[in-house]
Amino acid sequence: MSTKTTSLIVLSLIALAVVAGAVLWNQLPDQMAAHWNANDEVDDYMPKFKAVFLMPFVTLGMFALFLALPNIDPLKANIAQFRGVFNLFIVLIVAFMLYIHGLTLAWGLGYQSFRMSAAMLPSMGVLFVFIGYMLRQAKRNFFIGIRTPWTLSSDTVWEKTHQLGSVLFIASGILSIIGGFFGGLTAILMLLVPLLGSTLALVVYSYVLYRNEAKA
Repeated sequence: MSTKTTSLIVLSLIALAVVAGAVLWNQLPDQMAAHWNANDEVDDYMPKFKAVFLMPFVTLGMFALFLALPNIDPLKANIAQFRGVFNLFIVLIVAFMLYIHGLTLAWGLGYQSFRMSAAMLPSMGVLFVFIGYMLRQAKRNFFIGIRTPWTLSSDTVWEKTHQLGSVLFIASGILSIIGGFFGGLTAILMLLVPLLGSTLALVVYSYVLYRNEAKA
């Protein structure tokens, strides 16, 4: 996917979210649900203006950052090798952010028969599956991927770490999708435990690879 196409899709999605918030404004409560606990119960609220417009503008800021990072990376030539996949990731993460925003608006409109964790976690799982795919394509750079001191110092360590990372993130994503059928604390644990375990394992793995390479 080209950067131009990515920009067109992302800006259209953000504009749609802003317009939807404006159109629904009079139907939304002055205080809107902003956070759900592990039991899928609302435990925090925020003013309507913030709930309606904060997420689209935060997403716009994220998009601007995603566009800027490849241009300031000293290894931007490496990013160019998988830029199409990275651009698709940008579209997916923006779509995910605005999907969460849509769930918040739906809740504010009174559509509250769904469990927030069951609605969120499968989409997060899909995102992690794609991240796993992207990791397999990623070349060494300073902003995108598994960036430890050891992956950044060696193309070999980078490649091997990202091959394992691809498998672990895809597995974590699948578990998150399955967790969505359970909802609540079980679903959250099925997301967090594999993700945190994978992250720790990859840090250790990259260090071991670097040590072995240095000894060779």
